[in-house]
Amino acid sequence: MPILRDILINITPVSKQGDIDTVVSSLCIDSRKVTEGSAFIAVKGTISDGHDFIDKATELGSHVIICETLPATQINNVVYIQVKDSAAAVGLVADAFYDFPSKELKVVGVTGTNGKTTTATLLYKLFEGLGHKCGLLSTVQNYIHDKVEEATHTTPDAISIHALLRKMVDAGCDHAFMEVSSHAIHQERIAGIRFVGGVFTNITHDHLDYHKTFDEYIRVKKSFFDNLPEDAFALTNADDKRGMVMLQNTKAEKQTYSLRVPATIKGKVLENNLTGLVMVVDGTEAHFRMIGTFNAYNLLAVYGAAKSLGADKMNVLATLSGLYGAAGRFETYMSPNDKVLGIIDYAHTPDALINVLATINQLRVHGQQLITVVGCGGDRDKTKRPIMAQAASEHSDKAILTADNPRSEDPEEILNEMEAGLTAPQKRKSLRITDRKEAIKVACTIAQPGDIILVAGKGHETYQEIKGVKHHFDDREVLTEAFETLNK
Repeated sequence: MPILRDILINITPVSKQGDIDTVVSSLCIDSRKVTEGSAFIAVKGTISDGHDFIDKATELGSHVIICETLPATQINNVVYIQVKDSAAAVGLVADAFYDFPSKELKVVGVTGTNGKTTTATLLYKLFEGLGHKCGLLSTVQNYIHDKVEEATHTTPDAISIHALLRKMVDAGCDHAFMEVSSHAIHQERIAGIRFVGGVFTNITHDHLDYHKTFDEYIRVKKSFFDNLPEDAFALTNADDKRGMVMLQNTKAEKQTYSLRVPATIKGKVLENNLTGLVMVVDGTEAHFRMIGTFNAYNLLAVYGAAKSLGADKMNVLATLSGLYGAAGRFETYMSPNDKVLGIIDYAHTPDALINVLATINQLRVHGQQLITVVGCGGDRDKTKRPIMAQAASEHSDKAILTADNPRSEDPEEILNEMEAGLTAPQKRKSLRITDRKEAIKVACTIAQPGDIILVAGKGHETYQEIKGVKHHFDDREVLTEAFETLNK
């Protein structure tokens, strides 16, 4: 087991008290997980302060405390390491504890509001298809080569990340692709990771409940690129109005991709329909199974990152052409008899919803009705609720407003706030059905042969969180069950 002295190699303590040759059995930021010999790192979180649980950690057997503020009373056989920033220290200590796993991997981070999961997942599938063993850290699932580890956050805590990276190295992986959320950047959850590249997808209205202002949200995303090393690459979407901002202060090699302006990686959509995309990518025509302009951007980002990682152009295009994206991202289902097309998508921001609706409206033919089922999560950014309802009603023939994950909030109040964004004509196009299962069933009932149903907001999720309890709920299961019931 590691010695404390060795796992402190990346940090400069403010003060040290006790024997730093103490053996450390594990690292913990949650005092409830402390066991004999654990090092407990007290982090000031958004909800609670780890410093309040130092006594509990020592009672449970922690012999090492890493903190910003020393407790008033110290125990003789406990080592106290005072640091300037506990949140940053977690990643740096975890990196050393797990023997610097990112040094042995090519780690690429994908950040942005929309497209992170699809881009990271496609990169994982692409490089696996090219013969590499890879790891994936995403909202949907974590992969260690071909082994699945369920994901609980877009970006896990720093200790979990470094533990997963170590598992990847031990499994023989040479690449790792990970979503990097704004929360993770701000909370220093990616501290200690050596990135060989960063990819920016886009930035739109999201997480303002956390970041408070859009400028702060942009600044946090940009800081990821600011901190990339000189030998890394920084790839950005030149068509996004903040895309070039991400590259302003980076030391990494600057790369761009675009459908509209000159860029390092240039793309052009030739065909876009419900069977897929035909594109010219970097001067070569290719057919892809994925649908929509937003996926054209994701594909360009993946291609650009692969080229920066040294992959062969034609092998990349050939492999990419046969891939689908992540679960719950524009995932399609067809009712057996009426040929109603169901689409499950994780779109939970106004921009993501508008993009998905715009894609469907571009692809549907005359006479096809579009019915959208959408809700908004509780305990999250309230300002987007009326905008989401307005987007669904404006761009659909019928919008059904329903519950998402109400969490601690009253779903009826969430729906009231959504409805507040509707004009009188939009209200006439809308239904309000709080029960999400019933809302999906009604959408299937009113759909005519050949129509399209979009169920937005939850995507891959297999639960619905109500009053702090997660109940099993899967949009995909409910939709397919409704299709089967109507066709009996």
